[in-house]
Amino acid sequence: MTFDQLNLNASLLKALDDLGYTHPTTIQHKAFSVIMSGKDVCGIAQTGTGKTFAYLLPTLRQWVYTKDKNPQILIIVPTRELVVQVVDAIKTLGSYLNLTAVGVFGGVNINTQRLAVEDGCDILVGTPGRLIDLIYDAAFKTKNIKKLVIDEVDEMLNLGFRTQLKNILDALPQKRQNLMFSATMTEEVEDLIDVFFNAPITIEAAPTGTPLENIDQFVYHVPNFYTKVNLLKLLLSRDEKMVKVLVFVATKQMADDLFVEMETQFPERVGVIHSNKHQNHRLNTVIQFQQGNYLFLIATDVIARGLDISEVTHVINFDTPEVAESYIHRIGRTGRADRKGISLTFVTEKEKESFDKIETLMHYTVPVMPLPEDLIISDILTEDEMPKVKMKTFLVKPPKKEDVGPAFHQKSAKNSKVNVHISHKDKMMKKYGKPIKKSGKR
Repeated sequence: MTFDQLNLNASLLKALDDLGYTHPTTIQHKAFSVIMSGKDVCGIAQTGTGKTFAYLLPTLRQWVYTKDKNPQILIIVPTRELVVQVVDAIKTLGSYLNLTAVGVFGGVNINTQRLAVEDGCDILVGTPGRLIDLIYDAAFKTKNIKKLVIDEVDEMLNLGFRTQLKNILDALPQKRQNLMFSATMTEEVEDLIDVFFNAPITIEAAPTGTPLENIDQFVYHVPNFYTKVNLLKLLLSRDEKMVKVLVFVATKQMADDLFVEMETQFPERVGVIHSNKHQNHRLNTVIQFQQGNYLFLIATDVIARGLDISEVTHVINFDTPEVAESYIHRIGRTGRADRKGISLTFVTEKEKESFDKIETLMHYTVPVMPLPEDLIISDILTEDEMPKVKMKTFLVKPPKKEDVGPAFHQKSAKNSKVNVHISHKDKMMKKYGKPIKKSGKR
């Protein structure tokens, strides 16, 4: 099927033609007619399957021009980077439509964003926290919103936005179309659907955990962090096909530590992004990586979620994700647009159990690659890798109530003295053996 066979108007077809897109992806094809019918939709699709265009194409097809300044379409996403990406996608697809899209997110001055929203927009894209702030500030009215899109809802709930999401949904008009897209279907996602959606149609582009066919996966078994660093340096310096590599790590601290280790050998060729980095730094780093100025980019799961970076040749899982579904998200960053991609995972003995769960989820055994013969096996351990010394703790058992005596105790002989008044006559009798009277003054 081609886009010409979908019920798209000339403006959208021309924009797609400018992009060089002719065939819709599976999720785009399946979702289009259902969304056009006006029913609530729950789309389950892996990263890299074209989810953004899957909801934008039918949404923009049904958009109707109005002079009202309040938004008709509200799109909620988990991260700032995804806000920028979705707004760019709207502007690209709507280049021949007279519509306005505004993106809002935290970490920047809210007054600037409030003015942009108050000036009017047709589509509002934002993160939950900033959206609820603008709703409470009455920066826009929700009464005109006809379509709600919640993208990457599973990650949004993982980030703790459940309360903000519920508050936003409560503020919207009851008569609206709800569109939700997620990579995984968790219990929290199902609870949200049960409360706020009206008999949604579920569209699944690929079962959760299905490995993408155009991605070759391999695993290396390594003993520790610094051996992983040595292996990464070796692979990047030898494999000429590694021209745009995305390296995933579990924590912000690990991202910074790995950057320090790699920067010396690859000066000005490595970038790092995580939530502690300033917004401008993160956006500029992604641009530098997209343009090919950085050989590889180190990123955490939360920040990289939803980023649409084209032509990633390799994804390297520097650590093994504890959540098996996160692995599918990570490797989906490569092998896009019918290109082949390669995924490499570094697994320690401690991480083996997590990787076994990933293989169970995928129903696939990832081929094991032998370590290079000249790889330096480090014997230096990080603090987390050092064996923990377990000390026995002896707890003092409190006495039973019946064994405890009264709180009162007898005073010592020293402290049991009683103050008694002794007359002068008695004192003299005791001292001199006879009474001595006080002599009167003459």
